[in-house]
Amino acid sequence: MPKNARVTVCNGPYESNGVVEHRDFRLQGLLAALRSRGHQCVLENTRDWSTVELVVNGEMVFSCNVKQLEFGGDGQLDPVCQEAVTAVENAF
Repeated sequence: MPKNARVTVCNGPYESNGVVEHRDFRLQGLLAALRSRGHQCVLENTRDWSTVELVVNGEMVFSCNVKQLEFGGDGQLDPVCQEAVTAVENAF
């Protein structure tokens, strides 16, 4: 996959401190890791609870629970972020 892939990051709401809503704090590391590799990221809210899906060329290439991602950071030390970047770069 070229370095300038358009990656749609679909994220669902999750519960934190008794409140369920869409938040992108846990996505910061993932977005930073993808952008550092030259990918363009587009956030899209979905209804699926606690789910993060990465879509490239209309195909879902990676999925995980949002709570598996580390809070904040740059994604360099988060193994789930690295797995997601590898999945995007191996997409056709």
